[in-house]
Amino acid sequence: MASDPIPAPDKPLDLLDVALFVRAALLANVSAAGREFGVSAAVASARIAQLERQLGARLLHRTTRRISLTQDGEVFMAHADTLLSAADAARASVGHGRTEPYGRLKVSMSSSFGRQHVAPVIPAFLRRYPSVSLDLRLSDEIIDLVDDGYDVAIRLGALKDSTLVARKLAANRRVLCCSPAYLAGHGTPRHPADLTQHECVILGDQRDWSFTTPQGPLTVRVGGRLVASNGEAIREALVDGFGIAIKSTWDVGPLLASGALVTILDDYPFADDVAIWAVYPSRTHVPLKTLAFIAFLAEHFGDPPYWDRADGR
Repeated sequence: MASDPIPAPDKPLDLLDVALFVRAALLANVSAAGREFGVSAAVASARIAQLERQLGARLLHRTTRRISLTQDGEVFMAHADTLLSAADAARASVGHGRTEPYGRLKVSMSSSFGRQHVAPVIPAFLRRYPSVSLDLRLSDEIIDLVDDGYDVAIRLGALKDSTLVARKLAANRRVLCCSPAYLAGHGTPRHPADLTQHECVILGDQRDWSFTTPQGPLTVRVGGRLVASNGEAIREALVDGFGIAIKSTWDVGPLLASGALVTILDDYPFADDVAIWAVYPSRTHVPLKTLAFIAFLAEHFGDPPYWDRADGR
């Protein structure tokens, strides 16, 4: 049986020990915390153990798979964030204080949105912040920011309840659209209920399409022979004349402008309001690199976002 930490003589807390503890708790992984600070898992574990000895309290429950906060750890965590924030403020207040974002930034986002609207401006972000390095993951899978060690994710649509902090970056305007060729061959729906008689292209399990009508909200369960997990596959099917789908203007704006796609049922807006969000783990001490990246994207997208403006800029 492991013994409780033995108190050591009083001495000032080492801020690196405190910072390692905070990151280990947020990531639920000592090794991942160590990598962020450029030390081995053994060194990170030893420094957290040293902190526990100084405090005379066990801060973390450790298992072979993950770690979690003890009751004492939860209490100390709030004070640790305050301590690190105060240290940063003190460092920034003197001539050699580091006030520019720095460090490795790990980001996740939708593959299609990332390729079209974020990847092209990543070089500009890195030129603006030369002390930041970027690890960018483009994937349509929803990852666990804490377990996978990500600083921030860009997510589209309605957010599920979580402990993450969310900041709205831009509106995510959606339209119901198809090709002129599809309408020529199948007719034009005049009411959302007519969609049950049409070939609808479905994203994932999103078969229930909700609209606002003069009579109130209306949800239509649509059907179709094509279900895809990737928005680009759906977009290509629409251009080829196969079916009707819900698409975001950030994805199909140029196709609508060129006439390759047209919108339908414009008088029946979607009932749910969605947006483009930056989400990041909840904590008092948010790294400058995370805040800088979020602010950079918000500035780049604009309000309204550039893809919804007439000049496209």
